[in-house]
Amino acid sequence: MVQDKSLGRRLFIFANYSILFLVSLICILPFANLLAVSFSGSAAVAAREVVFWPVDFTTKAYEFALKGDQFLQSVWVSTQRVVLGTIINLILMVLTAYPLSKTKEKVMGRGIYMGFFVLTMLFNGGLIPSYLIVVKTGLIDSIWSLILPGALPVYSMIILMNFIRSLPEEIEESATIDGAGPMQILIRILLPLLKPALATVGLFSIVGHWNSWFDGIIYMNNPDNYPLQSYLQTLLLNFEKMMLRSGTDYTKLLAQMNVRTGRAAQLFLGTVPILIVYPFLQKYFTKGLVLGSVKG
Repeated sequence: MVQDKSLGRRLFIFANYSILFLVSLICILPFANLLAVSFSGSAAVAAREVVFWPVDFTTKAYEFALKGDQFLQSVWVSTQRVVLGTIINLILMVLTAYPLSKTKEKVMGRGIYMGFFVLTMLFNGGLIPSYLIVVKTGLIDSIWSLILPGALPVYSMIILMNFIRSLPEEIEESATIDGAGPMQILIRILLPLLKPALATVGLFSIVGHWNSWFDGIIYMNNPDNYPLQSYLQTLLLNFEKMMLRSGTDYTKLLAQMNVRTGRAAQLFLGTVPILIVYPFLQKYFTKGLVLGSVKG
């Protein structure tokens, strides 16, 4: 009887699992340390006693991060940005990827359009022209200044375009014979088939909008309009100054924490929403990414 797995095959599988296990540890351990530091007492953190388990457990760092209205306001701004930005990204990606998925014979000037989009991936006008455009269009200090400049992510659009090109052409041909127009084919037939790809590029958009902080600082004059990551960035940079405050509601909290615990709590709070969303989209993620990279 022939063995199902040879010795070489078993060694190969063992090596693969070992490497994946090590890579997983490299990804997980920093988060474990961050979480442990955020729940540890300031003295233990200062003495570098905290590794992967909290020492002198306390939630003072989270009380500090959540204290006041600005944190909740920044969460609301980030939520608006993620929802509106992701919807706009997906709509524009679908409307752009669908016609570009056709051959040059079916879409006149397809090569020119593709060249234009690829060019924007390699070059951009720079910070000052982008800022002037936002100012001149009246978007400054508005939620739309965080969404419209990046309304069409070209890299994600190309993934979606290649996914559409990988679908059998007979699907559209049969629908055309039945009298369906391009929009009917796109909405009623292709969109249900695009779920894996849409989940993939949608996750890219969600992560991109949630983690972006620089544009919030550049385009927002009022700190109340900062998205969460911009607020956390300014908080991290000015944390030492806040630690020196006196006569405020923060005094008692600051006496029981230090810079490292406060920063760890804020950084972990910034990653929690993505950690919650990702498991729901993970089953589509790998499939959509692989299928979207089959054809050029």
